[in-house]
This record gives sequence, C-alpha cells and structure tokens, in this order.
Amino acid sequence: MEYVNLGYTDLKVSRLCFGSLTISPLQAGLPVDDGADIILSAMNMGVNFIDTAEFYQNYCYINKALTRSKKDFIISTKSYAYTYEGMKKSVEKARKETGKDVIDIFMLHEQETRLTLKGHREALEYLVDARAKGLIKAIGVSTHTVEVVNVASDMEEIEVIHPIINFRGIGIKDGSLQDMEKAIERAYKNGKGIYAMKALGGGNLISDKKRAFSYILSFPYLHSVAVGMKSNDEVVANISIFDGKTVDSHIEERLSSEKRKLLIEDWCVGCGECVKHCLYNALHVVNGHSTVNPDACILCGYCSGYCPEFCIKIL
Repeated sequence: MEYVNLGYTDLKVSRLCFGSLTISPLQAGLPVDDGADIILSAMNMGVNFIDTAEFYQNYCYINKALTRSKKDFIISTKSYAYTYEGMKKSVEKARKETGKDVIDIFMLHEQETRLTLKGHREALEYLVDARAKGLIKAIGVSTHTVEVVNVASDMEEIEVIHPIINFRGIGIKDGSLQDMEKAIERAYKNGKGIYAMKALGGGNLISDKKRAFSYILSFPYLHSVAVGMKSNDEVVANISIFDGKTVDSHIEERLSSEKRKLLIEDWCVGCGECVKHCLYNALHVVNGHSTVNPDACILCGYCSGYCPEFCIKIL
C-alpha cells in the first residue's frame, strides 16, 4: 500500500481510504461485530484511513475495530452542524463514540455553495478553536460541487477537501467533469489535502469498474480515494487494484455474481427526474418519495445521473 502526505497536513494516509457508509445502518446495515471485522481486515492489509460522518451512525463500528486492533487509524468525519455549539456537540460525540481523544480530520458535511459555507461560519469557527486546543488535527469540507472546491481552495482555515469525482461525472451538481478536474487541480496545487469520493458513482459504475479505477488512479491531483466496502472480498479486491495487482479470480467471480439492488436514500425529495428517465418503468414516485420495482429494474444505474440529490445508489 502506498502512503502519501495529505496535502500540507502532517497526516500520512493510504492511497485507499475505507469508505464506511456502505457498512452502516443507512446502507448494508451490518451487525457491529461484522462491520468491525471488515474494517480490521482493511487495517491489517495496510489501509490506515477511514471516512465516516455523524450522519452515518457508525462510530460504534470504528470504536470496536480500534479496540480490537493494535494499530491506529486516521479518521475523517463530518457534521451538518452550522452553529458553534452544534459543532462542539458533534466533535464531542465523535470523540466519545469512536474512542479517539483526537479526531484527525473534521469536516463541514456536504457544502453546496459559497453561501452554504457562509451559513456554516459559526461551525467553522468552532473547528478552528478545536484545532487550536488539540481536539482535532485538520479541518475540511466535503462537497459535490465545483464551486465549493474552488472557494475552499482559497480558504486558509480549510486544509482538506473531499470532492466527488468519477470518469462519468455522476453526482457533480454544477459544471462538468472537466470543471471539477480543474478545480481539484487548483486546490491540490494550493496545498490542500484531497481525497476523492464516489469513484464508482455510488455503485452505478461497478459494471465498468476497471475503467472507473483506471481513471481515478491515474488522475494526478488526489492523495487518496475513499471506496465503500462491505465485505472482505471487496477489501481484498480493492487493495489488489490499488496495489496494481490482478484481483484473485475466485474473488472476482464471487463479487461479479453478488446480487445487488437499487437503493433510494431517505433524503429523496420526490422530484421525479429519475422516473422520467427510466426506460424500464421501474421507478415511481409514491407519497413524495421515489420507489423502485425490483422486478423491472435492470440495475443500469442511469437514473442516478439525473438525481439532483445523488440519493440513488447500487448496493
């Protein structure tokens, strides 16, 4: 496993970051012991970086893994809090529930525009104070927009940016893939630590994963890439890919034959864009929320490209 400094921070992270949303109650909903086992598997094979969030409800998985391991883990977490006191509570919750006195990276979660950043100013001020007190090591933002990457790249308080990027540009809320590439390059050259999200487009690019991984690993302005993993096979396969090795044929066969499903997250607003673009009549808006007919869905994943909230994923 290759390790690099995350921008100008003192954090040396593995090129593969463990994306923990997939094991959490919001998605696969694994039992805590099972989820901790998968985290431990990744740790034992060289992954030292994990991405989480207060919203994921999975601090207990991380705590369990850290308790059972002799190795430490660089944790990046996030909160939607926008007030000083709200962010203080989020940081204390993360410290208590993960069992880590110092959180490595704490981020403003899912910032959409420069106005969103302005609205979270109080929360950012708390993070600056928490960093000065040694409660956190670095401050960051996660985002699906080009605008926030560009704005954050000029903000002295922000050290780490967690942007969405994949070869199809799925999930980018403003601008094109090329716009996002240029924004990330600019932030990288400004010394920001950059670790990518959704390299597989929320699971929608799994059928073309070789191209997806080839693209993300050849893009030169990333320090690390967060990839969701919910099984030991996925851990082994992803580490093999990041190490430039061929995935074991038996593991590849098991992963290829795994039954997958379309997941529509709870934050769906029922706009109907996915329904309009589904060629198989598999999606319908019911009671203000998009629902899927699994018998009609072919898991093409095209619907996710039309979802403005990026709430459609394939698991």
